[in-house]
Amino acid sequence: MNDVVWSPSPGYVERANITRFMRAHGIETYDEVVRRSVEDIGWFWDAVVNDLDIEFFEPYSEVLDSRSGVEWTTWFTGGTLNLAHQCVDRWASRTPDAPAVMGEGEDGSVRIWTYAELRDRTDRLARGLRSLGVEARDTVGIFLPMIPEAVAAIMACSKIGAIWVPIFSGFGPDAVAARLADARTKVLITADGSLRKGQIVPMKATADRAVEAAGCVEHIVVLRHLDDPATPWNDARDRWWDALADDDEPMPAEALEAEHPLFIGYTSGTTGRPKGVVHVHGGFLVKIAEEVAYQVDLHPGEVLHWATDLGWIMGPWEIVGSLALGATVLLFEGAPTHPGADRLWSLVERHGVTALGVSPTLIRALIPHGTDPVRSHDLSSLRILASTGEPWDPASYGWLFEQAGEGRLPIINLSGGTEVGACFLSPTPICELKPLTLRGPALGMAVDVWRPDGTPAGPNEVGELVCTQPWPAMTRGIWGDAKRYLDTYWSRWPGVWVHGDWAVRDEDGFWFLRGRSDDTLNIAGKRIGPAEVESAIASHPSVAESAAIGVPDPVKGEQVWCFVVLKPNEPADADELRRVVADHLGKSFTPAQILFVEELPKTRSAKIVRRAIRAAALGEDPGDLSGLEDPRSLDAVRDAVGR
Repeated sequence: MNDVVWSPSPGYVERANITRFMRAHGIETYDEVVRRSVEDIGWFWDAVVNDLDIEFFEPYSEVLDSRSGVEWTTWFTGGTLNLAHQCVDRWASRTPDAPAVMGEGEDGSVRIWTYAELRDRTDRLARGLRSLGVEARDTVGIFLPMIPEAVAAIMACSKIGAIWVPIFSGFGPDAVAARLADARTKVLITADGSLRKGQIVPMKATADRAVEAAGCVEHIVVLRHLDDPATPWNDARDRWWDALADDDEPMPAEALEAEHPLFIGYTSGTTGRPKGVVHVHGGFLVKIAEEVAYQVDLHPGEVLHWATDLGWIMGPWEIVGSLALGATVLLFEGAPTHPGADRLWSLVERHGVTALGVSPTLIRALIPHGTDPVRSHDLSSLRILASTGEPWDPASYGWLFEQAGEGRLPIINLSGGTEVGACFLSPTPICELKPLTLRGPALGMAVDVWRPDGTPAGPNEVGELVCTQPWPAMTRGIWGDAKRYLDTYWSRWPGVWVHGDWAVRDEDGFWFLRGRSDDTLNIAGKRIGPAEVESAIASHPSVAESAAIGVPDPVKGEQVWCFVVLKPNEPADADELRRVVADHLGKSFTPAQILFVEELPKTRSAKIVRRAIRAAALGEDPGDLSGLEDPRSLDAVRDAVGR
């Protein structure tokens, strides 16, 4: 598996967007464009704006400004723009009849919105939000399945300068409420319900419970998606989407400063509440347009589909990236394995998908069904396979490359995060690729692999993934908590972003990931903090405390195990605690194991040491235990798992 498996044909090189960029600047090799993009980031990102025709209402006078420190770098100083103008209005004027959004429901229904139709629906909702008192910098939660209205919702908020808060459609009420409360959300947009594996998901009922707990939401805007007559209703608070506004005159986008907040994307850490990372109009638009143009090589007239949700970074990524380039995004509501294992491949055939994004977890779930579901569909429209979410294993990567790609398609394996917006590492289709590789730094990203002493790691030496220069889509901080932002990403080495991933470069310069260096749980590509799982379990009256860890899973990448300490004389019911977590956070995060112990390993400052728990549970070396109050507490963990 160490040999190159993909070498681009002359046809791939010739039509690639990155080739056009390189020729415009007299650059002959890919390694040279990577080097120049990192050595002079101001030149590179200015060149991207020009190459991709990103429209500013007022031009910027300075590409970047780090005078307040690299951690607080701002971009495109003096420039004004609006993401919705770039993604909707300009194409509604230039190519009004071109398809902007395709949506397929789990029931097989298909809707296609042209750019003109997307502008109409965006503008109507934008006026409706204003009628509810939403102003620039107000926060608006978006709790919707992956349907065309989700695109209208984020673009309507963007157009009027409101800050949207995308929320995973599978979350339970507690997880939704935590995000609404932290963002101080004024309005929540949701649907009466959605479909998942043939079952109705009562999103409005979940939203009601979340809003009651959050205590800050003034109105809920409800989409008649399933037209469920039993939808719970509060006349004083709730509004039907289609009754908000009926004015069909085009609405110009607000001219906003490049640093105007765009959205708050929530990602989970190892302690405390979820982190609300702030992205802005200018930086996010430019970086995501660049990634979709150069990494997955999307062109107008082509279709991008990523199997994801609006609440994960790849949802905004596929929507903003596709529409910024005047291409088409395909959204799918429901499970990509329902009603059969060929659903994903049938989507590709039916809609002529050009670039398909998946997670390793999804491919692992499809492999047991064999190759017939893949081979029974015409996948000739595909030019790019892409992946993110977690490290690959060789067998799953090989299956995707050989069975779905028939050895003719590159796998653009990329990695970054919500707070990165979005990629630190990624190849492009003109790169040679080895199995599992991410090739190297994404363009314009000054990433490196460092040893614990802050020196660069050598070939085949695993180290911390770091970034030593700013980039346009870097989060502008954690919402309402500047100290937590600095402590989380910038505290280990001065002026250096530490991401929490283990990475390694081989002797040929190909990069690979080796998993998380922190405790964040990564379940099928969905990250959630152990504190959120532990908080849900703590709501049960029998529980004194708990610790959640991630352990390897052959399909999901990781599964959740919870070690629980019960209150004295309270009964132990593992199934009941599993249901509690599912009810609070969603079924995706249901623990695979609930294990009861007498005590948990803690430091002298009473912090639970999850790293040591995980090592003890898996029979691995727990490393330095000098900080533990009582190292014998690990014996209880080993006994619980039978080690």
